[in-house]
Amino acid sequence: MSEDAGRDEYEHHGGFPKYTPADVGPEWGRLVEALRTLQDLAVSAAPTAALTTEIAEKIEAVNTQLTPFVVPEGQSPAGRVITLPGRGSLLMLPWIVEKFDADGVRSRGVFRRFHLGGNGAAHGGTLPLLFDDMFGMIQHAYGRPISRTAYLHINYRKITPLDTELVIEGSVDRVEGRKTFISAVLKDLDGNVLADSDALMVQLLEGQP
Repeated sequence: MSEDAGRDEYEHHGGFPKYTPADVGPEWGRLVEALRTLQDLAVSAAPTAALTTEIAEKIEAVNTQLTPFVVPEGQSPAGRVITLPGRGSLLMLPWIVEKFDADGVRSRGVFRRFHLGGNGAAHGGTLPLLFDDMFGMIQHAYGRPISRTAYLHINYRKITPLDTELVIEGSVDRVEGRKTFISAVLKDLDGNVLADSDALMVQLLEGQP
């Protein structure tokens, strides 16, 4: 596929809005990291009843401050700041993209206390989120059009630890018409495979949500 053909094909977004990178200052990264820390503490702290009430009131006040600034999908910086962990989105795992091209995507990061499943391991349900987000980036880097995940299969090979730097890497295996077949592997820094996954992404038709 030529570069121009890939770019033209990617312009077919179905019914999706077209996202562009957000131009924000360091204050957005500061806010996201503060909120990530709040998430970690919210699932690990056991404050007194009085302190819990006080904190809840403060957070409710912040919610009131933010509410007037809610914007339509694709206009908030969340998810559109490539240089930040998780692209500046609280939903995504706080990982940084190290490689992003047609040959594949590699990302590095940790599972935090917020992602705890039990006994020091990441919750099994957080791995599909990591892989699914990775597959979307892989497809984008390859120049494929906006697609939906048709299936995603994961093999859990070993326990995925918290607070340990890990690497996920994957690429497009093959393309068949509207179908893109992708695979990726999650490893620790010693090269041990913690999980691997393969998925089918199906290109959206014009106007398809």
